[in-house]
Amino acid sequence: MESSVVLKAEHITHRYEKNNIIEDISLYLNQGEIVGLLGVSGVGKTTLFHVLSGLLTPIQGQILLEGQDITGTSGHISYMLQKDLLLPYATILDNISMPRRLKGISKKEARKEAEALLEEFGLAGCGGKYPSQLSGGMRQRAALMRTYLFSGRVALLDEPFSALDAITKGEIHQWYLNVMENIRLSTIFITHDIDEAILLSDRIYMMSGKPGHITAELAIKRPRPRGREYVLTGEFLEYKRKILEMLK
Repeated sequence: MESSVVLKAEHITHRYEKNNIIEDISLYLNQGEIVGLLGVSGVGKTTLFHVLSGLLTPIQGQILLEGQDITGTSGHISYMLQKDLLLPYATILDNISMPRRLKGISKKEARKEAEALLEEFGLAGCGGKYPSQLSGGMRQRAALMRTYLFSGRVALLDEPFSALDAITKGEIHQWYLNVMENIRLSTIFITHDIDEAILLSDRIYMMSGKPGHITAELAIKRPRPRGREYVLTGEFLEYKRKILEMLK
């Protein structure tokens, strides 16, 4: 794992009206790293993502992207929500090439860039289809590809696999780990699923409390990609035990 820090949040606090939602949060993301953000509902994980992405300006703290202060400014970091939000009237190719067009690239060139990545993202032959013609797993692949084309540096994924059934989720986890080895997109993802956090992450931050704050950090030493059989090992169960203790 490369050790150069690409994203850093320092002492982030944000409130709505008079109540702090998140308080004094500091975290970092290394180049090519996948970091899980684990916690129960209501601790401010999505609020933190809104701050990291520049959709909200914190009342305290700063966000640094490759050393540059981007606090309160959007357009630097990709942000993928729980729902894929693919436009139903546009083809998959037009959906995923949209970020490039928003950055001023011509439609023809944007489609060419996107088309070159379809096979790598497991979407070969799907460019001319519409979202309604794809399964939930394939739609999530398209959404992740669109996120990557917005910014190939850093992405925030808000529960990206929560809408999938258990079997599809297992398949998409393995696909996700494999494709991330190739594209090296530095990523923080929100999850409520402890197993998912252990399987996918290089490190896991745990949030709890009201206001929400980082209460613990755990590094997963087993290199990724980790196969499905990893969840049956004693090492995996020991990580799970540690996380359950930390979340208490």
